[in-house]
Amino acid sequence: MGENDSVRTSRRGLLKRAAGGAAMGLGAAMLGGCGSPAGDGGGGSGSQKRLKALISNAGLQGSWNARGRDAVMLWADKLNVDVTWVDGEFNGGKQREKIDLQVDNDWDFFAAQAHQIDILEEPVRKLKKRNIPVISMDTLIVEKPRLREAGVWLYIAPDHFAMAQQSTRYLVEKIGGRGNLIHIGGQSEHSGAQQRKRGFESVIAEYGDDIKVLGGEVRWCDWKIEKARTAFDALLAKSGGSVAGAFFHNDDMAMACATARKGPYKDMVFTAVDGQTAGQEGIRSGALAATVVNPAAMIHGWSLIIGQFIVRNQEKIEDVPLEITVPSPLVTKEAGNVDAVAYLGSAEHCLM
Repeated sequence: MGENDSVRTSRRGLLKRAAGGAAMGLGAAMLGGCGSPAGDGGGGSGSQKRLKALISNAGLQGSWNARGRDAVMLWADKLNVDVTWVDGEFNGGKQREKIDLQVDNDWDFFAAQAHQIDILEEPVRKLKKRNIPVISMDTLIVEKPRLREAGVWLYIAPDHFAMAQQSTRYLVEKIGGRGNLIHIGGQSEHSGAQQRKRGFESVIAEYGDDIKVLGGEVRWCDWKIEKARTAFDALLAKSGGSVAGAFFHNDDMAMACATARKGPYKDMVFTAVDGQTAGQEGIRSGALAATVVNPAAMIHGWSLIIGQFIVRNQEKIEDVPLEITVPSPLVTKEAGNVDAVAYLGSAEHCLM
């Protein structure tokens, strides 16, 4: 992917934009853009046409997904957008069925975090025929080379591979580069989970026989905390009492397994991905050694904000970058950044 296809935003840039937005009246500025003329594309909320957006993520049962919805609703209220929300219920079939029931209605734009790759391709192609902008959030609606052809205007996501690498490398360093590890995964057909698996494996491969993954590979648990705990307990039972640590594809599953660390397992090192409220609490309590921020509020909020920009500015698909990669910092006690992450990502601010 070339420079024209990717916009990488630093944390420093995010903070500058947040501060600048507050100073100039963020809601009014976003409604019309920085230099739009008055009228339908600018001039403040009083002159704005109300837009209609259809938005969905994989399942509100996950804390990451719930915070994303918080962000959408916060910015929708400020930016004069009526949102119809579709809860994917962590079930690809249900997400697709619900979207099929809505897709033929009158929408200004659509944004979705697909529960699994390819499952939303057909409704997205229907929207393409009507030239309705589609934004893919966090996960791929189709494989990246086919995004534009399928009808996706923009993909806003973190680098899932790099996030897993950061978390895993911290874990491996904490256990001294040797020992048995447990790998608890999300959903096997979820594009982000696939990349997290590869990121984990890329780090482990550097250590050869010094590190062993119990069971030989990831245990897919579909983001469900009960399933994660069952898989985790089963692997502990077969371990012979020797497990150095575990990597989890999200904070919720990690925290669900934290109470299993007792007896011979009390010194296990846990790391994860997401960095939302559960992960922040885990860092503070010591239940997690590290997590990596997958900025739910930023991904969802930017999707809403950019979607309304596209419509109000009458932008064409060629005016929009194919991909925006959001920042994903590692959060640890040593880094001292948990409070900053919590503040930016809170339901009151929805900036990370």
